[in-house]
This record gives sequence, C-alpha cells and structure tokens, in this order.
Amino acid sequence: MLALRQIQPRAPLLLRRQPRSTRPQRRTLITALSNEFLDLATALPFPEGVPAYSATIILVTVATRLALLPVALWGKNKSRTVEEVVIPHIAKEKPAIAQQVFQQMKADGIRGEKPFLIEYHAKKCHEILSARRKSLMREHGCQAWKSMALPPLVQLPPFFIITMMLRKLCEDPTPFDSEAFLSLATLAHPDPTMTLPIVLGIITMANVETSSWLMTVKQRENLIKLGEKRKQMQAEGKRILEPGKIIKNALRGLSVFRILVASVMPGSITLYWVSSAALGLVQTWILDWMDYRRRMVLESSPPVESVTPVAPLSSSPKTRKT
Repeated sequence: MLALRQIQPRAPLLLRRQPRSTRPQRRTLITALSNEFLDLATALPFPEGVPAYSATIILVTVATRLALLPVALWGKNKSRTVEEVVIPHIAKEKPAIAQQVFQQMKADGIRGEKPFLIEYHAKKCHEILSARRKSLMREHGCQAWKSMALPPLVQLPPFFIITMMLRKLCEDPTPFDSEAFLSLATLAHPDPTMTLPIVLGIITMANVETSSWLMTVKQRENLIKLGEKRKQMQAEGKRILEPGKIIKNALRGLSVFRILVASVMPGSITLYWVSSAALGLVQTWILDWMDYRRRMVLESSPPVESVTPVAPLSSSPKTRKT
C-alpha cells in the first residue's frame, strides 16, 4: 500500500511536451525593436524644435535604404551586362546565323512558296537566337527573373518589420501622442487632412512612370516600331500578351490602393511609407539617369561586326510545301 501511494501518475506525453508557439517570439522581436527605437530617438542630439520621433523615423528610413542600395546596384549591373555584353554578342552572331540557316535549308532540300520560306527561315533563326541568348544570360548570371525579383524580395522584410514596429509603438500608452509633424496632429492617429496619403500615391505613381521619362532616341524608335508591330498582329487576329503593360497597370492600381490604406494607418506608418517612397524615387531617378547617359554612349559607338557562331547549327527537318 505504501509503495502504491508513493507512485505518482505520469502525465501523458502530449500534456508534458507541448510545442512552443512562435507568436510570443515575434512579439518579443517587435517589442525589442520598439524599445531600441525609443532609446535611439531619445539619445540622438536633435536641435530644439525638431520632432525627435518623426526625425528618427526618417533617419531609420534613410539608413535602411542605404543598406539595401547594393542590392539595387546589383540588379542594375545585371541589366547593364545584358545590354553591353549579351545583346551586342547576339547582334554580331545574327547575320552569320541567318546565312547558315539559309544554307541549311538548301542542304535539306526545303522548297515551297516564298512566304513559306521567309516564315520558316525567320522562325528557325528566332529559335536559335533565343537559345543562344538564354545560354549567354546563364553564363553571365543575368537572367531576367533574378534582376526583377530579387531586389523587391530583399526590400520587403525590412519594410514589413519597420511597419510592424511602428504599429506596436502606436498602441496606448504611447509617446507618439505628444508629437505632431507636418499635417499629422499626432503620430499615433491617421492624417486628418489626407495630405500624406495623397503624397504617397503621387510618389508611387511617379515611381511607376519614371521609366518612360529618360529614353534615348533609339529607345523611342524601337518602342514605336514595337507598337506598330503589335497593331499589325492584332489586325491579323493574333492574340498578344503584354506582361510589361499588365505589370505597369497593376502598379498604377497599387498607387491608388496605397492611398486608401494610408488613410486609415497611424501617422507614423504613413510618414515612414512616404519617406521610403520618396527615397526610392530619388534612387530610381539617379540610377535611370546613369543608365540614360550610358545608353547615349552606346548608341554613339560604331556598329558591331558580324562573327561566326560558336556552335554549328543543327540539321533542320526536311519540310516541303507544295
């Protein structure tokens, strides 16, 4: 009996070992960042009359943008490699490939009407040049998806973390209630005048449209030719998918959506979003201006000379059309 009384029932394994929730860890991280932000705003020697919390938000935004600047430069360098290395190399090989495709068609005994031969020749050249372009882009590590996707993916985590931190700081009791900035009555409440949300939408729209502000003469000519070609294809009843136009329209819609979201967000978050968008616009202008000057130099350089392709063409199937 004594032995039975001393034996305590063991708790089930599921009750003794419960998995830890990750939610408190996230709260701890945001809380720690919030405390560090308040300490930083208090420690920085701002002149009298400068709103400390608003100025600290702007300084944190500038520091974050500068820290992520190498990623933006990396993406621009990859685009520069495509324009200065891959495209000129393809342009050099294009005449030789066209000639070899023509010779291969003669060797394979391909016959038919002139429109068929022209279409077959163009299709074959396009296949070879596309494969060669992809090979060169892999060789230089400048695939389009890398330069387009990686910079935004790297910028999103700091953006969301800082937004969540400011949201945490706006919870009562908060020192943000005691500070006003520009059109914001307090940093803890939405902008009553809608000034900053509208400015945010305008800056976001400017970021979308800035790519068409600095275009060389050759770029504008190519854009006009591409538009005429698309109109011709539409007249022939062919379906045309324009990813660039779809993305641009989506970003324009995002500009309006950001105005609506910012109108209900605390003023500190709206101030951060406006500061980040403004710095992004300045960064885009500077990088686009550098690209514009570089393209002007490239267009003034002498035309490239044709070279022999690095690999022989594959044998074409014997296709005849009578």
